[in-house]
Amino acid sequence: MKSHTIKRVGVILRPSSPELKESYFKLEKIFTKHNIEVTIESISGAMIGIMGMDFDNLCQKCDVLVTLGGDGTLISVVRRSFKHDVPVFGVYAGNLGFLADINIDELEDFVAHLVKGEYRVDERAILEAKFQEHDNEVTLYAFNDIVITRPSVSNMIHIETLVDSKAFNTYYGDGVIVSTPTGSTAYNLSAGGPVLFPLTNVFALTPICPHSLTQRPVVLPGKFSIEMKTPQDRALVIIDGQDKHELEAGESIHIQLARKTVKLIHREEFNYFDVLKEKLNWGD
Repeated sequence: MKSHTIKRVGVILRPSSPELKESYFKLEKIFTKHNIEVTIESISGAMIGIMGMDFDNLCQKCDVLVTLGGDGTLISVVRRSFKHDVPVFGVYAGNLGFLADINIDELEDFVAHLVKGEYRVDERAILEAKFQEHDNEVTLYAFNDIVITRPSVSNMIHIETLVDSKAFNTYYGDGVIVSTPTGSTAYNLSAGGPVLFPLTNVFALTPICPHSLTQRPVVLPGKFSIEMKTPQDRALVIIDGQDKHELEAGESIHIQLARKTVKLIHREEFNYFDVLKEKLNWGD
């Protein structure tokens, strides 16, 4: 994507946050000053009392999507816009995120660099999951993680896992997290999984409270595909902590890295390790 192609940006606000109205108008003023047209998504617009554009149309007509909120807002937009292949960047309203790393007060300076082509486009892996639901094949995408877990807290769950159609492991416990490098600092980290550099082409399998202490996190190359099934148990599949689906006993879910990547825009000087140090209090 060339910098001169950024003629129009689409803006999505954090849901249920009408207090972002002032920040939105500040954002709009900054982009307009640099001859970039701003269009707000219809649900976000209704929240602050202005007309907006349907999300899919917004993706088709805009060169970049801008989220105003936090990491959760950006993750949701990445998943919804993935088929349109439009770059995204996040402006945080609150605390610094792992993904939304530009403050509204820093936006003026960032846009000045953006129009000169002085920015980075990071390509990040996203998970693709396929499974049967009501006799239909469902395909979903996860930017952070896919969690296969028990639907009831009273029972543990058996999860048989195959890698490239070959038997790999049977997990017995509360479930398994399949994480992208981007999602490695989310639920995966809380469950004892590894921190993965976000631009690597790998994914991690991390057991949740396993019954056996020999069950440890595993990092797999991105070219592999996995199949997970629960021969005896129903399972709950949670996508990025935002969508939930159920698998009946004996049904499978197939997971791999999608062929396409997600494009995130950052400042040229953006340093992932600086964000890690600040968010995780490393070195204190």
